Amino acid sequence: MVRAAVLSAVNAPLEVTEIELPEPGPGQVRVRLAAAGVCHSDLSLSNGTLRQPAPAVLGHEGAGTVTAVGPEVTGVAPGDPVVLNWAPSCGDCHFCQLAEPWLCAHAGRAAGAPYATLGADGSALYPGLGTAAFAEETLVPARAALPLPAGVPLVDAALLGCAVLTGWGAIQHSARVRAGESVVVYGVGGVGLATLQAARIAGAGPIVAVDVSPAKEELARAAGATDFLVADGPAFFEKEGARRVRSLTGGVGADVAVECVGRAETIRAAWSATRRGGRTTVVGIGGKDQQVAFSALELFHFGRTLAGCVYGNSDPARDLPVIAEHVRSGALDLSGLITERIELDGIPAAFEAMLAGKGGRALVVF
Repeated sequence: MVRAAVLSAVNAPLEVTEIELPEPGPGQVRVRLAAAGVCHSDLSLSNGTLRQPAPAVLGHEGAGTVTAVGPEVTGVAPGDPVVLNWAPSCGDCHFCQLAEPWLCAHAGRAAGAPYATLGADGSALYPGLGTAAFAEETLVPARAALPLPAGVPLVDAALLGCAVLTGWGAIQHSARVRAGESVVVYGVGGVGLATLQAARIAGAGPIVAVDVSPAKEELARAAGATDFLVADGPAFFEKEGARRVRSLTGGVGADVAVECVGRAETIRAAWSATRRGGRTTVVGIGGKDQQVAFSALELFHFGRTLAGCVYGNSDPARDLPVIAEHVRSGALDLSGLITERIELDGIPAAFEAMLAGKGGRALVVF
């Protein structure tokens, strides 16, 4: 038996209880978690914004140690430190053949199959985003257990599984930020902080951070922001914010805007703050009711590029070694993303903090 935070149904409170994991089957790996980040996507799964069968164990940003492997597993062995990959690519589908593993047609397959049972009554449990990291141990497909490069602290490495790969990829792969370009980042949560660090490492400047909470300025500046703007009301999102970004970027707007919130007003604000010919990258995951409007004339006139960004358009096998080198050199500070270290029963409070726009990343430490 292992302890886990279980979501019994959409919008139900999480309950910390015992679950039972089977032994690994063919192609499966059992992992003892060291830590798991509390991401906004977990909140979206719990409230139904993103679909997830229930009852489920949520949590998709984690790192730990392999305790057992099933037949046909060759990439990792018991005792190996690993990072969980919530979107493991199959390597064979149309998108994988195009070298776009972040769009893999089968990446979410594991989330739809029961993986464990409740200790109380033996009912089937589903793994949130296929990884179920809000538990002392989990069972994942071998492709979802990525070897952790040497020299990266195991507990903080949990953030590599989502926030860092997403933020790094948004800058490096989606927006393709070049040294000297100006960047504005909307939303200073875990992903936003990782995005700011990635922009700094890329040599961007100025780097403007935008958030509804003035309390996040210190976090943003430590991550690399040269300027900080408080989104203090509807007027900011409608026109004032774009005007203020232009005033910080030579009067033209940012070369690159990265939206890490997933709301219509922030997507629209990020677009408006982007210079003519610039790039707007949307990282935040919003609900289907969040509709963003553009006129045909402005699409022509501004010549901007608007792009979605899935998992940072990252290939973990390619990107993790590069990111690890920045961690080892001190250029990328994983601990700088973490504003709270909690236990399993602290996850609901972390969800409430996210809804209130407080803090960076809360980390469940086992």
